[in-house]
Amino acid sequence: MSQIKFELAIKGMHCAACSSRIERVVSKMAEVEKVSVSLPTNRAQVLLKDGISKTDGVKAVIERIEKLNFGAKLSEGADLVKEWQKENEESAKALSLQFKSLPPMIALAVVLLYISMGHMVGLPLPTLITPEVSPSVFALIQLLLVLPIMYLGLHFYRDGLSNLIQGAPNMDSLVAVGTGAAFLYSIYSTLMIFTGDASFAMNLYFESCGVLIAMISIGQYMEAKSKRKASDAIGSLMRLVPQTARRYEKGSSEVVKLSELMLGDAVLVQPGERIPVDGTVLEGASEVDQSLLTGESIPVAVKEGGSVIAGSLNGTHPLIVKITHLGNDTTLAQIIRLVRSAQSSKAPVAALADRVSFYFVPIVMVLSVLTFCAWALFSDEPISLAVKAMISVLVIACPCAMGLATPTSIMVATARGAQLGVLIKNAVALEMAGKVDVIAFDKTGTLTLGQPKVVDTVTFSDYSKEAALRLAASLEARSEHPIAKAILAANKEEVFATQPTVLPGLGLVGVVDGQKVALGNASLMVHESVDIGLAKDALSRMSSLARTPLLLAVNGKLISVIGVADTVRPESNRVLKALRQMGIRTLMISGDNKRTAQKIASELGIDEVYGEALPQDKARIIGELQAKGLKVAMVGDGLNDAPALAQADIGFAVADGVDVSAQAGDVILMRHGLESVLTALRLSKAALRNIYQNLGWAFGYNILGIPVAMGVLHALWGGPMLSPMIGGTAMALSSTSVVLNALRLRFFK
Repeated sequence: MSQIKFELAIKGMHCAACSSRIERVVSKMAEVEKVSVSLPTNRAQVLLKDGISKTDGVKAVIERIEKLNFGAKLSEGADLVKEWQKENEESAKALSLQFKSLPPMIALAVVLLYISMGHMVGLPLPTLITPEVSPSVFALIQLLLVLPIMYLGLHFYRDGLSNLIQGAPNMDSLVAVGTGAAFLYSIYSTLMIFTGDASFAMNLYFESCGVLIAMISIGQYMEAKSKRKASDAIGSLMRLVPQTARRYEKGSSEVVKLSELMLGDAVLVQPGERIPVDGTVLEGASEVDQSLLTGESIPVAVKEGGSVIAGSLNGTHPLIVKITHLGNDTTLAQIIRLVRSAQSSKAPVAALADRVSFYFVPIVMVLSVLTFCAWALFSDEPISLAVKAMISVLVIACPCAMGLATPTSIMVATARGAQLGVLIKNAVALEMAGKVDVIAFDKTGTLTLGQPKVVDTVTFSDYSKEAALRLAASLEARSEHPIAKAILAANKEEVFATQPTVLPGLGLVGVVDGQKVALGNASLMVHESVDIGLAKDALSRMSSLARTPLLLAVNGKLISVIGVADTVRPESNRVLKALRQMGIRTLMISGDNKRTAQKIASELGIDEVYGEALPQDKARIIGELQAKGLKVAMVGDGLNDAPALAQADIGFAVADGVDVSAQAGDVILMRHGLESVLTALRLSKAALRNIYQNLGWAFGYNILGIPVAMGVLHALWGGPMLSPMIGGTAMALSSTSVVLNALRLRFFK
């Protein structure tokens, strides 16, 4: 039984400690092989062990997550657009509720701050409530102001204290303990005031409690809003799908829901409308804009018999399209699935942040207790300073920034890549693309246009060129290979299609008109015991001209050499030059003969050439380079080069149709031309820079902020103590700054 993978939508995660905890707990389950939890996407990807059914696995994992006080449900993906719409509505509703609580919270916090601190900076305060004249009223008003703020921020205490009791504190726990300590100490001070000790009026921290909750709530709202922007690239893909279509029958059309359409139906797409399905053009000719799907800026001309993709924008003429793929089977749906999967995956660079985040909150809580004890027991400062320092440590140290540093950058970068026609399947591929030392290219269809033509035909014995081409075309009649198409295009006679045997890396053998016919390279002739001595001069001449020679034999006797030439892509020189400037070594691995491969390589300035390479040879060559410690990428067509793409550290598969999910490789290049390789490499480097910036900020913030909050500056040099309010504000802004920095990748070009 093969291993089963599924995705869960998680609710209730507030920081990296939450995602790290779920990941660690679930990964230890007997049913689970591997799990990856993403904080920005609120999703978990789970891989079950062999023999575990999906039903049992999903049930066990959801129950375990719910025991951790988080919500979880299976993300079926039955209808990606509807699922996204529902999640988008829930997210918008949650964001709206967050926003509604902010104005009263901020207003109360401002009044509280004015009453508690205003008199210290000369601001007027009614005599009735000044601490000198009426300390009890001064304390009571602050208590009445802070209680509504704490009620509006009740989730901090509900979730934070619950997680603390279970032994798994998170960011909410830090806020709950920090503000709770400030509140309880202030209640104690208030009681002391009412018992007659007015000096405790200066030991009230109600304003710290209220302002902290308000500032952290603002920060969470800004973070949530930024995360919605970070995920909006997926939304732009989702919005490409129309919700209705014009079903076309017997010369007339009617508007119906997409759910009412079936495979084989015909739809009418008017100029300026988006194509609702993948299909084949039955009638009409137009130009179709696929830029938001493939990154191709120039509209693609389509005519009768051509293919169109759901989400594309029809140009100037109406089209009647026969449906070949619907709903989740369309290319757009496959792209969305790949991007969502990549966004939920983890890059190796995230491992350090995950480990630190898991232990971070307990360490901070220990440090806060040690800070309190140190100031209370070993200094001459008042106890209020010890409380202040403890609160500052708790509220300034938030693991959110660390937890968001890597996955948010990955989320934005993979979605941006999809908009540019570069589908990155997972975060490991995104990271690896920026570390490549060597790139190996297939030749046909990759460095060349893959549209060869028959330019030379030499015959032996009594066979004419026409007869030789007819036999070759009969063998190639059922093939979709570019060389087969070239031979079929050159043949002018009637073709009798056969069922040939394909010998990978060699050619074809079959029976035509009762004769055994073989068509392929020199190695095939050796395999078939055919003497190729007659072809020596022809082979030499064709190779010198960078033409691919195909040898044709009938009943074990050589009768012809057919010369096929391909054209180098116009951008190949430019792209290879750019790669060399980036310090990346280039090589070409081709199944063509060595002289032909060398000729193309010399034209393009490629560093190394391997010709006459079988699929397994390509994988072996890449393995040998990897054994030298090099990071190797392979660029190929995703089908013939599958072994090499799998062997490489990162495989770039050139998409050759609408079935994106069938492509081999780690990165799928939807756009025609090699510029997509440069796009992928530069996007990876940009994403890695962004991640390192985020991690540097997140770790640097905590490394510098915690000692200051503990009072190190005050203890050593008599410097200021950090106000809990400033610490809370800095904590809220740190997470937002990380997300905003990641959002810069939306503008990558």
